[in-house]
Amino acid sequence: MNKRIEVLYEDNHIIAVNKRPSDIVQGDKTGDAPLSDFVKAYVKEKYDKPGEVFIGTVHRIDRPVSGIVLFARTSKALARLNQMFQGKEIQKTYWAVVKNKPEKETGKLIHYLKKNEAKNMSKAFDKEQGGALRCELDYKLICSSDNYYLLEITPHTGRHHQIRVQLSSMGCPIKGDLKYGFNRSNKDASIHLHARKIEFIHPVKKEPVVIVAPPPNEVLWNEFVKKVG
Repeated sequence: MNKRIEVLYEDNHIIAVNKRPSDIVQGDKTGDAPLSDFVKAYVKEKYDKPGEVFIGTVHRIDRPVSGIVLFARTSKALARLNQMFQGKEIQKTYWAVVKNKPEKETGKLIHYLKKNEAKNMSKAFDKEQGGALRCELDYKLICSSDNYYLLEITPHTGRHHQIRVQLSSMGCPIKGDLKYGFNRSNKDASIHLHARKIEFIHPVKKEPVVIVAPPPNEVLWNEFVKKVG
């Protein structure tokens, strides 16, 4: 369990890491070791902890997506963070690289999402449908390259594949996201969606916390990071 993880923030209560696109946050049918196991191993080794280390998974991001994942180091922090996520007290910001320029440089998208369990996909509808869940996000065009556009996304709900399917419905599928309409995959099976920033009040210390994650070290991401500064 010697895989290196990139720790963005840690204290006695919480730890945030920068997930690589290939990592899974929690175990699934693939049987691959989840990110939570590597975080446990990191904490156990760093603090020379005997016995089992507690790491609570608070939220997840899709396997091909990179960026911030927050874990709890105590059961008290886990319970409070779960309440904060449910109460929408945690603000997340994503970056998405898309091929097509949106008609409006800023906007709000509201759809009704229905999940297809068999295909592990969601479909977006413009109007309410039976069994569909309302989802909402704000987007803003922040810069462009010769062939791509960088959008900043603020989701206000946390539905299955929400950002991916909503941007696709707007005519702006995310680079590498074959599942939602991009024309070719990325070589490493990633998609250009990155959980860039997370902001919240610390569940124990009650102080503001802002965590920012650098995108993967990759040509297109690096180009956009230079432009945004």
